Amino acid sequence: MKKLRSYLETIVEVDDADWNYFSSRLIKREFSKKNIFLNVGDIENYISFIEKGGVRLFIPKADEEKEITFGFCLQGEFVSAYDSFLTQTPTLYQLETLMDTTLWSISYADLQDVYRTTKIGNTIGRFTAEKLFLIKSKREQSLLNDTAEQRYMNLFEERPNIIKQIPLKYIASYIGVTPQALSRIRKRIS
Repeated sequence: MKKLRSYLETIVEVDDADWNYFSSRLIKREFSKKNIFLNVGDIENYISFIEKGGVRLFIPKADEEKEITFGFCLQGEFVSAYDSFLTQTPTLYQLETLMDTTLWSISYADLQDVYRTTKIGNTIGRFTAEKLFLIKSKREQSLLNDTAEQRYMNLFEERPNIIKQIPLKYIASYIGVTPQALSRIRKRIS
């Protein structure tokens, strides 16, 4: 939980009273590798901070090779099916751990309470929403404007931990190519 407080304090000064109120509502959740902890049709009830591990966001398909990975969240980042969380409606995608993962989660109801009660709640909420929006917007623009090789290089430069920790088949899906095409891209670059 110390990592979460340190992260929040990069956004805003967190006094002990607000931290105690907020942290008393956190739930520690631990998942083993390859655990789908949110399925299509479920309503996302949590926004979570990844203390350790990693998660992929993907659209499942009958043929596993055709699944579409559209997001990764690693240690020190927040993860949620955020659109489902905000609207409290069923999600159209799944969240799966890529390694043993520990999350500190807050429920939708508890987060609304933190927003109403603490001085920092709204600031943290706005910052998190803005950051998630910017990541999504940047990815969409990259898919529309960049070549697959540029998308891979951007990922390599901006989020090198993904390249080190995530299986290549998921990275290929994320940048919109087949694993074979990614292999050719990696060969050309090296």
